[in-house]
Amino acid sequence: MAIAKGAAAVAGLSENEGGQSAEFTALKSGSTFKVAVKGTEDMAQYYNYGVFKQVNSFTPKTPAERNAKGFITGNPSPWDQAAQYYFDKANEATDKAEEDELKAEARKYKGKPKFIMGFHDLTSGTDIVVDLTKNQAMTVYQAILEYEDDLEDMAFKLSKQGESTSTTVTLNPIVNLTKGLSDKERENFEAAKGKPFNDELFDGVLYEMDEAEQIEALERTGFDVSLIGITAQKSAEGANESSATQPAEPAEAAAEADPTESF
Repeated sequence: MAIAKGAAAVAGLSENEGGQSAEFTALKSGSTFKVAVKGTEDMAQYYNYGVFKQVNSFTPKTPAERNAKGFITGNPSPWDQAAQYYFDKANEATDKAEEDELKAEARKYKGKPKFIMGFHDLTSGTDIVVDLTKNQAMTVYQAILEYEDDLEDMAFKLSKQGESTSTTVTLNPIVNLTKGLSDKERENFEAAKGKPFNDELFDGVLYEMDEAEQIEALERTGFDVSLIGITAQKSAEGANESSATQPAEPAEAAAEADPTESF
């Protein structure tokens, strides 16, 4: 399974280090959604891979085995192997500049922990999922825990501000529901009470690559797959299918600097 849901995802936040078709709700900088929080475990964790403007975001169909801290313990994907190749070379480097360059190359291929969080959109009256970095998810989750005992009676504003690596996401309570919500939003708020979040929405939002597609994608970045013991011929099996089926990156992502560069 490519993602960890519920309690397993919560555990991923606390560490320091195909079903129903669904889409992420675009939480763009400067936007605010009025939402209800149905539970403290309406989230999923996954590891995001990709190279900005070269390979769109994906998660391995068969993810690596990881311990509680997120370190790989078995079954590394081709991209995990590529990252480890450069980390090993960096450890062997005697020159600081060369070491930094190799570590930067390793981070390009390394999976980055991200979180999908579920909310009930009070404007549309539907459950939605948003994609957050670990730091953003931590901020939102801490707010959820602060009001855990009163979630059923509270509405919130989910907001995003800033650009690139300075982006922040906040979840703040709406103090006065009469003034803070429209009649329709209050109606949707009352209708959502006591109903669980539809966690099937987590299952259809990520693009999953099989091993052949991952190898072909590595080659598109210029990585020599023979360095990790893979022959170029192996990647040809999935090359045509990969280029035809992988969805395009969201339009707003193409116009920004890579927001995950420093994570």
